Amino acid sequence: MINIPTSIITIDNININQAIAGEGQPVLLLHGWGVNITLVWTLAESLIRHGYRCYAVDMPGFGDTDDPPQAWTVFDYANFVINYLDYHNLEQVYLFGHSFGGRLGLILGAEYSQRIIKMALSDSAGIREETPLLPRLRLNTYKAIRDTMNTIGLKSFAENLRHQYNKRYASSDFQAVSGVMRQTFVNVVNQDLLDYAARVKVSTILFWGDKDQGTPLWMGQKLEQTIPDAGLVVHQGAGHYAYLDNLADTVRVMDYFFKQEAS
Repeated sequence: MINIPTSIITIDNININQAIAGEGQPVLLLHGWGVNITLVWTLAESLIRHGYRCYAVDMPGFGDTDDPPQAWTVFDYANFVINYLDYHNLEQVYLFGHSFGGRLGLILGAEYSQRIIKMALSDSAGIREETPLLPRLRLNTYKAIRDTMNTIGLKSFAENLRHQYNKRYASSDFQAVSGVMRQTFVNVVNQDLLDYAARVKVSTILFWGDKDQGTPLWMGQKLEQTIPDAGLVVHQGAGHYAYLDNLADTVRVMDYFFKQEAS
C-alpha cells in the first residue's frame, strides 16, 4: 500500500488535499478525471528518488478535496492550478499531467508558459472527437423532444426522459458524478483545446499507450503535430495509464528530458 504524505490546505475557501515530498526541482503532478493523488503518487515516488520535490493535489471535486462552489470549466481548473502554485510560492515547475490533467497542461502551456519549465503529458485529453452521425441525430432528437415538453409544461415527463436517456446513452464518467460535478463534466469534455495546443510555448514530451481506448493514439499523434515543440513516446501494449504500465521507462525519459538543457 502506498504511503502518501497528505495534508489539507485552503485555497479560495476550498479545502484541498495535497501531498508534498522530496528535495530538488519542483514537479507538479495532475491526475486524471475521476481519480486522485493515488494514481500519480507511484510516479512521484520514482521522481523523488531521482532528486525532485513532488507536489500532487486532489483537484476540486476529486479525492478528499471539496467540490467546486459551482460548475467549473477546464479554465477554472487551470486558474486553480495557478492559485495552487502561488500558494506555495512556486514561480516555475516541471509539470506532469495525465488525461484530464493533460487538458490543464495544454491551457497552462499556452496561457501561463512562464510558470512551466517543461511539460510531460500522458494519454492527454483535450481533443474533441467528432460524434458519429447516428448518435448525433439521436441526441438532437432527444433535446428537441425534451425542450418541447418543458415548453408546454410537461416538466416531469421531460425529467423522466432525461433520466432514461442518460441511463442508456451517457458515458460511465457522466453517470458516476452528480450535482455540481455532473455539469462540470459536461463543461470539461465539450471543450476542444487543439487551438491551445498550437500555442503551447514550453517543450513537451508526450507518453501514450498504443492500446489506449479512452484517448486513442491518434490523439497523441495529433498533439505531437500541433504542439510546436513536442515529442511522442509510444508504449507498446499499454493502455490509458501508459505512464504506469511502463513506469521505469517513463521516469527514465522524463528525468532525461527535464534535465536536458534547452538547445
